[in-house]
Amino acid sequence: MRGLIAKKLGMTQVFDDSGLVVPVTIIEAGPCMVTQIKTLENDGYDAVQVGYGDKKDKHTTKPMKGHYKKASLSPKGVLAEFDTIPGYDYKMGQVFNASLFSKGDVVNVTGTSKGRGFSGVIKRHGFSKGPVTHGQREYLRAPGSIGQASDPSRVFKGMRMAGQYGNKKKTIESLSVVKVDLDNNQLFLKGSVPGSNNGIVIIKK
Repeated sequence: MRGLIAKKLGMTQVFDDSGLVVPVTIIEAGPCMVTQIKTLENDGYDAVQVGYGDKKDKHTTKPMKGHYKKASLSPKGVLAEFDTIPGYDYKMGQVFNASLFSKGDVVNVTGTSKGRGFSGVIKRHGFSKGPVTHGQREYLRAPGSIGQASDPSRVFKGMRMAGQYGNKKKTIESLSVVKVDLDNNQLFLKGSVPGSNNGIVIIKK
């Protein structure tokens, strides 16, 4: 396995070997169960599908119930696919957890960032406020000019303006594993990862 489905538990700080404080995000990595093994002959590509978390039977469709029944598993809340490792013998129902990673590994974490709704340019793009004196009234947080005069007489695409902020799929690359807690199935990653606490993330080596 080259990755796992995980859950963000929150942030804290730990001390490294030299006594410096390191900000870390605690991730519950798995356990993930193999729900399907895709092959080049049957599916057109090689991959392994895993499931994480439990889901109520009444919230699972009949086709998905049959899908889980093939692997002799209960319904799972989240499914994801990962590249296979050549030569490794995957089995249906096989369990993977935090033991896939070790201290010092470098991983990429993908998640959905916190949604902040419709936001102005100061919050969304880090614009500065306007002047607060000399006749200025209600336009302190306004973006200012967004275009030119008669030429080209339009606003260019990509102009940074107010709008929907957050709630997007984001990947944070090259996060190092500071600590692995096998007893609680947790990873301590240096830095922050997208999303709120208890949000689902994907970890890849």
